[in-house]
Amino acid sequence: MACEKDTIIADEKTIKKEEVIMEEIKTQEGVLVLKQMPEFKMEAYNAESGHYTEVSSEDYKGKWTVVCFYPADFTFVCPTEIAAMNAALPILKELGVEVLAVSTDTKFSHKRFVETEPLLKDLKLTIAADPTGEVTKKFGVMIEGAGLALRGRFLINPDGQVVAQEVQAPPVGRSIKEFVRQIIAHQHAYKTGEVTPANWKPGKKTLPVNTDVEPMTGNVGAYVTLDDLVSEEDIKEMEEMLKAFKA
Repeated sequence: MACEKDTIIADEKTIKKEEVIMEEIKTQEGVLVLKQMPEFKMEAYNAESGHYTEVSSEDYKGKWTVVCFYPADFTFVCPTEIAAMNAALPILKELGVEVLAVSTDTKFSHKRFVETEPLLKDLKLTIAADPTGEVTKKFGVMIEGAGLALRGRFLINPDGQVVAQEVQAPPVGRSIKEFVRQIIAHQHAYKTGEVTPANWKPGKKTLPVNTDVEPMTGNVGAYVTLDDLVSEEDIKEMEEMLKAFKA
């Protein structure tokens, strides 16, 4: 009986600790995860139509949405990221995901940037203009003193809640492949109530916390193995990256 009582107390402490952590996330400055998407209204350039337009947070209500900040037009890493996102656009549309790129440049700069950069030929994205930096600051990615945005990427679910946030310094571009994997994982969790382990992909095992939370507690290894999380192919790919980096 004492063991059962101790277990119950331990479980209650764990639950309370998790609740505290979640509350800290909700209130911590600079972290938008689990918060509502900031409201905004911006001028923009629609590259697909070739016309100027206006976008607002209202346009994305009830939809899976990606808001992707980048430092500036006419730079070097930025067009590679925009082009990669554009290449994945058919997949993102199939997933029902809206995409909005944002920088602190003007809509006129966006238009010229798209027209002159070879990588952005056939671009179909809308790029919002935030020259005052108001929206960039709301999302917490403004580089103060420079007037530029960090590489901030936010995934918002249909409830308007930010479920993923990735912020990087300007020198390093982001992986669209990994981001698509994360979107699919978040959509699966949103739809089923299950949670997905590290490196999860469709077809792999999930963790049914919605039904098996008690038997799975302290026993996750009965549901997934290390091979499910990191395959030999994954290890080889990482080794190849290391080898190329060291060469």
